[in-house]
Amino acid sequence: MAPQQTGSRKRKAPALQEAAAGSSSQVSAAVDGDGPLPLKKPKRPAARRSLVNYLKEREVGARGRARLPGFDGELRGFAVRKLPELLRERELSLGTLNKVFASQWLNARQVVCGTKCNTLFVVDVQSGQITRIPLMRDRGPPPARAQPGCGIHAIQLNPSKTLLATGGENPNSLAIYQLPTLDPMCLGDRHGHKDWIFAIAWMSDTVAVSGSRDGTLALWKIDPDIFQGSIAWHSDAGLPVYAHIRPRDVENIPRASTNPSNRKVRALAFSAKNQELGAVSLDGYFHLWKARSTLSRLLSIRLPYCRENVCLTYCDELSLYAVGSQSHVSFLDPRQRHQNIRPLCSREGGTGVRSLSFYEHIVTVGTGHGSLLFYDVRAQKFLEERASASPYSSPGHAGRKLKLTCGRGWLNHDDLWVNYFGGIGEFPNALYTHCYNWPEMKLFVAGGPLPSGLHGNYAGLWS
Repeated sequence: MAPQQTGSRKRKAPALQEAAAGSSSQVSAAVDGDGPLPLKKPKRPAARRSLVNYLKEREVGARGRARLPGFDGELRGFAVRKLPELLRERELSLGTLNKVFASQWLNARQVVCGTKCNTLFVVDVQSGQITRIPLMRDRGPPPARAQPGCGIHAIQLNPSKTLLATGGENPNSLAIYQLPTLDPMCLGDRHGHKDWIFAIAWMSDTVAVSGSRDGTLALWKIDPDIFQGSIAWHSDAGLPVYAHIRPRDVENIPRASTNPSNRKVRALAFSAKNQELGAVSLDGYFHLWKARSTLSRLLSIRLPYCRENVCLTYCDELSLYAVGSQSHVSFLDPRQRHQNIRPLCSREGGTGVRSLSFYEHIVTVGTGHGSLLFYDVRAQKFLEERASASPYSSPGHAGRKLKLTCGRGWLNHDDLWVNYFGGIGEFPNALYTHCYNWPEMKLFVAGGPLPSGLHGNYAGLWS
């Protein structure tokens, strides 16, 4: 995609569509027994016993309705345990785009993605249509020694889903777009990062933090009311103009004595309950920061597995961080001196954990070998295949863990592929990103070939 000048756009991105109503063919929870009910026992309303209905009500709040004691937890637990084994894949074609690194659902049909080839696009998971979003360009001149672009590694929506934060045309800059129109609002290209942005986390609707390969965290304040004036102004060509901003605070990741040159920030996760920000650096440390109008570091912890710590997620209900490394997922509760949950091994040939997410007590693991695994933190074991989890299994039977294997995707058969990889027909795709749409019971997964020199992509909708 050709670079865009400040204030220029190829075309306006389509407004996001309204979330579609759930299909009546979705799974519902069966909780009745076979025997007759006592005559005076009140019946539960049928509408309240639909898993889809529960998830949709949970999304919008369902305020003012009477709740059945314990029934919410019953359905929630059923959903997170049973959905993975029901998922089936439908691959999506992304043409010749190279490696999807980041993704987020915008609504029931559309997912916004960022790639290694520095392309920001929206894909309609029903029609397969792809719409490219023009990137914002720095106001100042490009650096004299421009490094090859690393692409877009992070995309995050604010809590109210009115703003989207990602990278600019210069991967060192933070770009903010308005939702649902995806109009450009502002670009953080002044006194910010000096190297690529790898991670972004929203503290609130108007405060975001970015983490960079330069070993810094930058806190940005975005006030939509202040920018309304600049957004309303247009260039002579009638195209919107965006503002250029600077961070409110920039903090350095502390240097480790063992590896002082490798304090690159690789992943961020925010605890809304504690107003704290977790950060993982490539030197093998987890850092915890208090997030207010500025950032203040609370502690730094040496991680048990220090190679390729590239992803991080947080569960508010369990007050637990999960860190993905080359072959393990480690669990951290910063308030506990000794960790009670043992690390899990992905057992995927050392290709690494490439993406992580928490929902309730289930961790979804995207590996570098093209598979999805599901781990129950409370039970401290992987979810098992349906046949293995049968009540007729013999005592002490170790069931097969549930593993979803993703499709082939697309691979460019170029000279590098021929000369250095011997023309191998297939490469498992590293699953660099995945995101759930729980109300619609869908999972979007994307990535590409793991070797850095290979050009290819994978995207799939699991539903």
